[in-house]
Amino acid sequence: MNVPAPALFKTTAPEDISLPGNPDDRAAKRQRVLDILDEKGQDTLLLTSHTALTWYLDGSRMHISLAGDPIAALLVDRAGDHLITFNNEAERLGAEELPPGVELHTVPWHGQLTDAVGKLSLSAPLAEKSVAAELRAARQPMLPGESARYARLCADAARAMTDALSGATPDTTEFEVAAALAARIVEAGAEPLVLLCSGSSRSAFRHPLATHAPLGRRAMAVVCARRHGLVANVTRWVRFDAGTPEERDAEARIAAVEADIFAATVPGARLGGIFAGIQAAYARHGFGADQWTRHHQGGPAGYAGRDPRATAATDDAVVPNQTFTWNPSGPGVKIEDTVQLTAAGTSVLTLDPRWPAADVNGLPRPLTLQL
Repeated sequence: MNVPAPALFKTTAPEDISLPGNPDDRAAKRQRVLDILDEKGQDTLLLTSHTALTWYLDGSRMHISLAGDPIAALLVDRAGDHLITFNNEAERLGAEELPPGVELHTVPWHGQLTDAVGKLSLSAPLAEKSVAAELRAARQPMLPGESARYARLCADAARAMTDALSGATPDTTEFEVAAALAARIVEAGAEPLVLLCSGSSRSAFRHPLATHAPLGRRAMAVVCARRHGLVANVTRWVRFDAGTPEERDAEARIAAVEADIFAATVPGARLGGIFAGIQAAYARHGFGADQWTRHHQGGPAGYAGRDPRATAATDDAVVPNQTFTWNPSGPGVKIEDTVQLTAAGTSVLTLDPRWPAADVNGLPRPLTLQL
């Protein structure tokens, strides 16, 4: 598969991307954290995870290695915000990533980020893990600036998927599809956190890391792309024949399972209740009562791939403006898009009008691209 040269792939122009650090959104997020401090009777909170840092700083990149720990920690107190980083990272972070109103502090590159906390706080700060549920709830209702950034990222991810798969052939390898996807995601200013691809010989695997195997007659690709801390998730299928009646039937039934999930995902619903509905939907649409055990089902999305994955034990409440990625799957089928709950209903964010779609309960749902 020939990946076009970078100049031939049109990405979103930098001036068209809603940049991070929106002052109104930042103020709202800070107030949400102060409310947590009030509730806990504490004066300071130390944020240490990628999810919390990028959310609170409204899109600042706090990583070097995609597989590594954050290169900074952030102390929130009632007087202001203090970012602690290593001395070899401070200049770039201050110049390119730090929003206004955040004080920058350094420790030696061979030190520990927590070494500076004692100098900044008179008492031990609240640990992020101790208020994980409260912080997750604070992230759930998306604010205007981050909603705009997320919509642009999701659209870019969907376009990347269309571009990468529309040029594939049965002889294209899974690695070539992954490479084409990665090139487009990176050129769009994002990071490919997850890249999956399976040809017809490997369609039984639900999390198929790419191999040198050719696609054959049918293939699936998955990408989770991160930009400004937000993660867009999308799955697409392509085939090179008309498909079998059994495949087409399973594709329609998995879309029906997803439609039931969307119908249950409304403000005020609890994730545990939605999850129980997912279990029932598989049986209702002919996949068997145990199908939910074969793969996770997705959940809220945003500053983590799933924030959190829905299970029977998750009791988070659905709120307006929240984003979700559900991903029901069955043998040889899966459907996945990132959506947002708006005043008008569920809006599909990972949408490319060039990709074939069918209306399912009022939403455009992706079909298998037939080449």
